[in-house]
Amino acid sequence: MCVYVCVLSLSLSLSLSLSLSLDASSGVWERVWGEHMHHGYYGPTGGERKNHQQAQVDMNDEALKWAGVDAVERFVDVGCGIGGSSRYLARKYGASGVGITLSPVQAARAQELSNAQGLGQCQFQVGDALAMPFEDDSFDLVWSMESGEHMPDKRQFVSELARVCKPGGTILVVMWCHRDLKPGETALSSKEDKLLARINRAYYLPRWGSAADIQRYAEEFGLEDVRAADWTESVQRFWPAVIASALRPRNLVGLLRSGLRTLRGALVMPLMIRGQKKGLIKFSLIRMSKPAARG
Repeated sequence: MCVYVCVLSLSLSLSLSLSLSLDASSGVWERVWGEHMHHGYYGPTGGERKNHQQAQVDMNDEALKWAGVDAVERFVDVGCGIGGSSRYLARKYGASGVGITLSPVQAARAQELSNAQGLGQCQFQVGDALAMPFEDDSFDLVWSMESGEHMPDKRQFVSELARVCKPGGTILVVMWCHRDLKPGETALSSKEDKLLARINRAYYLPRWGSAADIQRYAEEFGLEDVRAADWTESVQRFWPAVIASALRPRNLVGLLRSGLRTLRGALVMPLMIRGQKKGLIKFSLIRMSKPAARG
C-alpha cells in the first residue's frame, strides 16, 4: 500500500508540475514556432534544408506514411498541445476527433484555434492519458505525438491506448526514448542516468523508457503488427534550431517573461543534443494494431 501511495503521489506531483509548465510555455512556443509542439522531420540523413515549421508538418505526414495509415474516421490525440496534430488529421482524412491534455490553457486555446479555422469536428478537453475519459473501442486511430515520455507509468499508458482503440484500428506513438538495452545489460550506465535525470528535472519527466519497453507492453496487451523505428537522425536539426530561435532578442524577452519553469527547460536544451550524439536519447516511432473483431 505504501509503495502504491508513493507512486500515486509522485504521479500527481509530476502531472501538476507538467500542467503548470505547459500553461506557462505553450504561448511562447506558439508565437515562435506555431501550432505544432513537436520535432520537425528533416529527412533520413537529417540535413535537408527546410522551413522548421514545415518540418513539423512533415513529421505528421511522414509518421502517418510510415505507420501505413490510409484512412481515419475518428481519432484521439493523446497529449494534444494546442491541437496542431488534431487539425492536421481532420483536414487530411476528413475525420473527427478529440484531443486531451493536462493543461486547461492548452485545451481552451486548441478549441479556439479549431473553431476559428472551421474545424469544429475537433474537440478538446482536459484529460489524463493514464485514465482516459472514453469508452472502450472508441477510435480507429490513437495518436500520441511526443506525450509518451511524460507518462510516469508507461505500461498503463499502453494499456489505455489499447483500450480506447477500435478493433482493427491503429495506434501510433512517437516519443523520446532512451536507447534499448544491449544483451546482458540490466540498466543504463550511471553517467547515462545522471544525464537523463538533469533533463527530467527541467522538463518534469518521469523515468525514461525504451522503444523495446513499449513494444513489450504492446504485445502483452495483445496488440499486433508491432514495430518500431529510430528517427533520431531525421530530427537532429531540430534542437539547434529551437536554441537559435530562443536566443533571438524578441523571443528571448518572451522566454524570460514566461517564468522560471520555461526558462529552466530552455537552458537544458543542449543536454538533449548531447544525449542524441551519445546514442542515449532516441526519437522513436512505435506503431501497433488492435486485432480486428472476429465475425
